[in-house]
Order: sequence, then C-alpha cells, then structure tokens
Amino acid sequence: MSCDNTRPCPCTYDCPRHGKCCACVAHHRAHNDEVPGCFFSKEGEATYDRGIAALARDHGLKIEE
Repeated sequence: MSCDNTRPCPCTYDCPRHGKCCACVAHHRAHNDEVPGCFFSKEGEATYDRGIAALARDHGLKIEE
C-alpha cells in the first residue's frame, strides 16, 4: 500500500507501517486493535494507553466511562 504520511508520526512502535498512516489504520482495523498511536499527541502516545477514553483525554474531550 502506497501512502506517505505528511506529518511526523508520534508513534514510538517500530513497525513496517511507521509513517504510513493509512496502512497503520487499516492494520489496526483488520486486527480489531485499539486506536493507533499516530492518533495521539506525542505526550498521549507516550502513555501507551491506546483506548478510546485515553484518546478523548488526549484531545481534551470528556466522555463518560
């Protein structure tokens, strides 16, 4: 899959999809994984909590858990 990221990727996981956001998202969706690290800020990704609630907190949103 050819898709180059136009922004620096904050994900610290070293994988063949690093910097290729569309490939990363497709991989996570296909494996029913949590949210990819590239959706988080650098600080949010550093927590390694990849859940929806963590993503909302990282983006300053309040959700009921």
